[in-house]
Amino acid sequence: MNKNPQHPAESCKKTTTPDKQSSSRAKKTARILKNFDLIFNSIHDGAVVIDADGYIAHFNQAYSNFLGIDPDYPIGKHCTEIIENTRMHIVAKTGKPEINRTQHIKSQEMMVQRIPLRLNGKIIGVYGQVIFKDIKEITKLASRLAMLESKIKLYEKELINLRSTRYTMESIVGVSDVISKLKMEALKATSNKFPVLITGDSGTGKELFAQAIHHASPRKLYPFIRLNCAAIPGELLESELFGYEKGAFTGANPKGKPGKFELAHRGSIFLDEIGELPLKMQPKLLRVLEEKEFERIGGMSIIKSDFRLIAATNRNLEDMVAKGLFRRDLFYRLNVIPLQIPPLRERREDIIPLARHLLKKMTQDAAFAETHMDEAVETLLCNYDWKGNVRELTNVLEQALSSVEGDTIRPDNLPFYLCGPQKNQGSIDVSTLKQAQIKAEKEAIQTALEKAGHNKTRAAEMLGIHRTLLYKKADKYAISLAPEK
Repeated sequence: MNKNPQHPAESCKKTTTPDKQSSSRAKKTARILKNFDLIFNSIHDGAVVIDADGYIAHFNQAYSNFLGIDPDYPIGKHCTEIIENTRMHIVAKTGKPEINRTQHIKSQEMMVQRIPLRLNGKIIGVYGQVIFKDIKEITKLASRLAMLESKIKLYEKELINLRSTRYTMESIVGVSDVISKLKMEALKATSNKFPVLITGDSGTGKELFAQAIHHASPRKLYPFIRLNCAAIPGELLESELFGYEKGAFTGANPKGKPGKFELAHRGSIFLDEIGELPLKMQPKLLRVLEEKEFERIGGMSIIKSDFRLIAATNRNLEDMVAKGLFRRDLFYRLNVIPLQIPPLRERREDIIPLARHLLKKMTQDAAFAETHMDEAVETLLCNYDWKGNVRELTNVLEQALSSVEGDTIRPDNLPFYLCGPQKNQGSIDVSTLKQAQIKAEKEAIQTALEKAGHNKTRAAEMLGIHRTLLYKKADKYAISLAPEK
């Protein structure tokens, strides 16, 4: 006989029938599913879940509203029937997630995520999400990314250029007092951010000074942006300097383009041939210099840029101001730190040190054996007037190096015109100096054109002048740039 019989009520508490257990689990599952549906439909962006075969299992309210369909309609249908350009079924097969991809839906570019769902290592479905809220913000982000991409490409190009022509103060070669003084003035300019105006004849090394100032300043870690004002047509200068938004004009880059001032932020911008800047552009440049802000062409927002301007010209800007060809206020704004580089003929003591330096650099770059100049060559170089300055000297040495046999450059390796009598030897009457100069210029231009096969760019390089100046000289002396028929 059982001495401790269990009370019937206690027995009821400890024993639950299978039906009641099943009912409890069903209610719990229903609550979980209800919460899941509530969460899934509360997602502001479009959300969808497919099974491993690509058929839709869940489709939230936001996505249904966007597509204009009933939320129950997609259930059980293949994702390709409901969503245009979808790749969810592909992700279900590959198992590779696709994050932040674009997808064309309802004539719009959407950003989407496609994430495979795994259970015990096996793909059981894919979760997809399309971001269609705040499209304007995404567009702005895309615009910023496009601008950064353009910057990176330009920076890469500039970096290549800087590595090949990385001029510093040590690159400025010369023993004359005037060069020593100019180097000191340039070094002083590195401690501030005032505009620098470098003047001098073509080929004197104005860009060399500009780069040296940039690289000796705290801005050396940032871009050195170049623009030759004479090489860009006037109608394109504004877009080059200030950039443009997409669709600003016919033929524009569909992504837009940052301008030189924008790219020069925290660095330096070098405007070569500033004297060729059209009058209508001059007040715009003045405003940028004074305000350090501008708008892109077709843009609505103000862009600020912390740049240091270095300008150069071979023209007399003061004369241009007097003739109304250059704005007086812009001239004063540019001419804060003036550096005037004298022509090579006025500092003859620099010719031989400079020639030796250039020759050494050329032989190293070309992997040639060390080459020297004999005494007669150095005498000829010293006696020549170098109208093309350092650029012409470089050209002469390159020609000599290409024809030399052995390790010594001799007079017969030099261009023929260097071996004739020079003006500084006193062989020309002062009264006919101007006529002799005109004659010499005409002969030099005609000879260069013939040797270059009437290739204007090559002829200008041989003469050590810019192609624009070649056109002006040819027009002045009525020299035909076309070959004779």
